[in-house]
Amino acid sequence: MSGATYRETFDDDAGGWWGWISNAGGLKPLERGPSTVTTRSPWWIDYNHAPPGAGYLHMLMCLSTRGPLGEAEKEASGTNRFLAGRCSTDLRNAELTIRLRGELVRCGADVVLLIQGAVDGITSGWLLTGQPIGVEESWSTQTIRLVPDEAQWTPLGSRHGREDMYGVRPLERVLSNVDVNILLVMFPLRVEPMGPITGDPNRLRPEKDYPVWRHLLPEGYLEVDEIGLTFA
Repeated sequence: MSGATYRETFDDDAGGWWGWISNAGGLKPLERGPSTVTTRSPWWIDYNHAPPGAGYLHMLMCLSTRGPLGEAEKEASGTNRFLAGRCSTDLRNAELTIRLRGELVRCGADVVLLIQGAVDGITSGWLLTGQPIGVEESWSTQTIRLVPDEAQWTPLGSRHGREDMYGVRPLERVLSNVDVNILLVMFPLRVEPMGPITGDPNRLRPEKDYPVWRHLLPEGYLEVDEIGLTFA
């Protein structure tokens, strides 16, 4: 690691951050402003962690923490300065600071940090639900601490049929090597089928196998001016 901090100001590009179109559709570039990035609804419903996992979520923006990166990700996200700076993936007790603003109809969901690491061939994700990030129309700077205390986190787990890829591994092990990505997400989501369906909605895939009531889901935008990590 070249230093004890990671800092992205989005002056030149999206700094390696990107959004999602869908499971199959892949990457979506974030909107670029003057030294800002913006993520805007409608957001894809991530169903990979449907019950018996933690539930559904919107993935607002994502940063890969381990390379090499594919051509599509490089084109969508610009220079990943986390990787370029050879930053540590040991995020135990690291502090994440973010300057942001936005307008959100939350529908009961919070903006929270998600970390993902690979342990024994399984991607294990943990949501820092004990420290949600507030979003107001005016700019604010907030700091959260990635404490290795499972009481502050929610493990993502896996939906039916994805246990070969996703699962729950100890928080301490994941935090000590967050070698997949870090994300800002909205969680939890209320996903309700629009009309009758045949089968278990948690085994089927919302907006792929059946339509949903979009008015029950969050909408709005989130604009980020700066984001960084101070390593313990």
